[in-house]
Amino acid sequence: MEYRQLGNSGLRVPVLSFGTATFGGGNEFFKAWGSTQVDEATRLINLCIDAGVNLFDTSNVYSGGAAEEILGKALTGLRNKVLISTKATFPMGDGANDYGSSRINLIKACEDSLKRLGTDHIDIYHMHGFDANTPIYETLKALETLVDSGKVRYIACSNFSGWHLMKSLSISERYGWSKYIAHQAYYSLLNRDFEWELMPLGIEENIGTIV
Repeated sequence: MEYRQLGNSGLRVPVLSFGTATFGGGNEFFKAWGSTQVDEATRLINLCIDAGVNLFDTSNVYSGGAAEEILGKALTGLRNKVLISTKATFPMGDGANDYGSSRINLIKACEDSLKRLGTDHIDIYHMHGFDANTPIYETLKALETLVDSGKVRYIACSNFSGWHLMKSLSISERYGWSKYIAHQAYYSLLNRDFEWELMPLGIEENIGTIV
């Protein structure tokens, strides 16, 4: 397996990673993707590890947290061999503060993800989407708190536009906080919009891309 530096960081990741949106099948939306349970997830994860794939990507919103729980159980005894990437921002409840990238939601969302995953830290913590209702300063300061506490190793983003990402990088640089090291973005032969803005931005600012 080939490994590469992820953006402007010392973290080395495999060129292939394994996504777990198919774990759980917690509602009709996710059942259409898959309903993988612990036994099958364990088999798949061991196949990945045997092939050198050690980066596993999930999200708190996948099947309402079930995907994180299944991934955590499937990784029992393997935590020191793998990298876990998960996400926050999208709604996890009906409460007024159960979504978004505010300080109050991110601190709770991270703690909840750690419990579901059965681990004491998240290797790569993504903002699953851009929250236009929360000041970027507040989001990045909350993430810096999580990094300083040891609960998060690296931060990243997902589904950002070019200006969302660039402004975030600028604020992190201004205050000396951790920067997003990667951007999870949609890119395929069917849709190559990524090449117009996000790809040159990533090259210029040394932001890794997780497709």
